[in-house]
Amino acid sequence: MPDPILKVEHLSMKFGGLVAIGDLSFEARRGDITALIGPNGAGKTTVFNCITGFYKPTEGMITMARRDGSAYLLERLPGHEITARARVARTFQNIRLFSGMTLLENLLVAQHNKLMKASGYTILGLVGIGGYRRASAEAIDLAKFWLEKADLIDRADDPAGDLPYGAQRRLEIARAMCTGPELLCLDEPAAGLNPRESHALNALLNDIKDHTGTSILLIEHDMSVVMEISDHVVVLEYGRKISDGDPTSVKSDPKVIAAYLGVEDEEIVEVLTEVGDDRVIEELDAEPDRDHGPPDSASMLAGPVTDTIAHSDDEERVSVMRGASKAERIEEREARDRAAGISGQPDDKRGGGE
Repeated sequence: MPDPILKVEHLSMKFGGLVAIGDLSFEARRGDITALIGPNGAGKTTVFNCITGFYKPTEGMITMARRDGSAYLLERLPGHEITARARVARTFQNIRLFSGMTLLENLLVAQHNKLMKASGYTILGLVGIGGYRRASAEAIDLAKFWLEKADLIDRADDPAGDLPYGAQRRLEIARAMCTGPELLCLDEPAAGLNPRESHALNALLNDIKDHTGTSILLIEHDMSVVMEISDHVVVLEYGRKISDGDPTSVKSDPKVIAAYLGVEDEEIVEVLTEVGDDRVIEELDAEPDRDHGPPDSASMLAGPVTDTIAHSDDEERVSVMRGASKAERIEEREARDRAAGISGQPDDKRGGGE
């Protein structure tokens, strides 16, 4: 089994009283495509922001292990050093290209630091002397290489803003690859793509995995993409991990079916009965690890949702709408079914006969 390139250990992220991530631990293996999935608001992008330095986590460790044997605690690095030293690159949910620049220029921007270093941070780059000329030629070759991989070389001189949406997504990934990452983090790369564009995206990601050695960590809602290309899937709900394994096992996990894959409330118990057992149903509402996880919060807990939650900083009490957790709905339905079964028994069976 490949060694882990990324280890997330007991990660918690709080925003005031809101616990966005609670006691999350998982690993991404080197050379694999790891998918991070879950309902909207599960905390997936918050995890990405902690990994890439946009947020500093409240608790926990994020360890990046490079191929040369060096290791970095990402939560301790400034954001720019996570890319420069730890070799982590990312894309965002919203496309962030330089729309007025050509495709080739967008990929050269990604190599700005390398070109500036070659110029000696002087005007040598303007006149094209010294090592800058060679570095510039290498940067152009690398940009053309990734344009070919993304099937965009024919439009290298077109403005990036003129590309179709799916092509812009692939261009963003090509630009990230020009930074030479060992870990590529993609935030919903297939969002808004049609089936043909999704197929082209899958081909590009598999090519990156197979021929560059770059590991991929992606957030995605398109289950066809996740199940087709992922080696490992981690599922979040309300900031906690509810499933972790290969795509086949995750797809059939009753907790995932109930919490994520769109099972209607009326069908939850039936589905759990088909693919699980009573023990699984009981585990759906298990408490998080209190030794490492966050305390009670005024907002959504990383554990079961109750009627009223005490604020951790003062005595304010906040009412939370019940029914937010599908696992809790299962428990309520079972209680109603048991009550209905008792009330439906003949009087002599209930001890009320003469």
